[in-house]
Amino acid sequence: MGGGVSTKKDLQTFQRYLEIETWRHPEFLKLEPVLRSVAESCKQINKIVQRAQTDDLYGAALGTDGKPLEENIQGEVQQQLDVLCNTIMLRAFCGGGSSSIHSVASEEEDEPRCCSDVMTDSAFAVGEYIAVFDPIDGSKNIDSSLPVGSIFGIYKNQPGSVVDESTFLQDGKAMVAAGYCLFSATTVLVLTHGKGVDGFTLDPDSGKFLHTLKDIRIPRKGNIFSFNEANYRGFDEPVQKYLDLLKEQTHTKMTARYIGALVADVHNILINGGIYGYPSTRSDPNGKLRLLYECAPMAMILEQAGGAASTGYERILDVKPTEIHARTPVFLGSVENVFELDQFYEYYDTDDTDGDEA
Repeated sequence: MGGGVSTKKDLQTFQRYLEIETWRHPEFLKLEPVLRSVAESCKQINKIVQRAQTDDLYGAALGTDGKPLEENIQGEVQQQLDVLCNTIMLRAFCGGGSSSIHSVASEEEDEPRCCSDVMTDSAFAVGEYIAVFDPIDGSKNIDSSLPVGSIFGIYKNQPGSVVDESTFLQDGKAMVAAGYCLFSATTVLVLTHGKGVDGFTLDPDSGKFLHTLKDIRIPRKGNIFSFNEANYRGFDEPVQKYLDLLKEQTHTKMTARYIGALVADVHNILINGGIYGYPSTRSDPNGKLRLLYECAPMAMILEQAGGAASTGYERILDVKPTEIHARTPVFLGSVENVFELDQFYEYYDTDDTDGDEA
């Protein structure tokens, strides 16, 4: 006995998974090369995240004049990591061995862009799909060696549409695929194309994503709650009452877990059950997370895994953005936990106008 030699599991590769899914669902054919390219971009971003400390990739991104770039639409000075990861994701969607994506909108850029502009080639302006993404979520965690992630969603392009904001103002129900990459103790790619949710772990030996999480199903109810309770005093009364109940109840022991990166926190909830929340606050009455790039893709993933996603007033996937950088309060998790939170909004909220703003 012995030798201490471990045996690697015989697991299906991400590429083989896509091939089988394309055979099972022919309508998936044009997205298959796009998703392969996205997986490759996750590998590249993973390397950048790991090298950030040693390769001095921190700090503000500099323009050709040697000065920091101007603030983005979020009012933030772009960091080197943000710019690098954004470029990788742009080329993954617009290049990627196909011309299936017509245009893209990034959380890091003020306006959407046609792929012909990204690739400087008019041949890339014919795709049937559009993509939205947050290239590096939780980047402030990197200098503390904490988890970060990338998030994306894919929609059908509107026939005859030009590349402007209106092209992207679709509610989440119209999404055809969504996913995220988690860069943590392991690097995990989670994907849905409307037929359930699957997860793939990057094998450091082969450099391939392997199918480790098959048909992920979130528990109907969980005992983890993930809120930034430093903002408790600014939360709506329904959220305060709900959190008070979670901490006071004795029949079910609840556990607080908050990492500060949406992908990491929601992945924990997806696997173990519970609820993640980023409510509105007095300082951010419309919430802080972006509907298009963060909340809607995560909502599709949670619902496809048997969970729920809500603003407190309505289903996230029913919310149509009014502009591409619109924000929203969001609650994601096990269906019974999210339903319970919604009940607190029904019974404790007395400001009807909040529902319109969400």
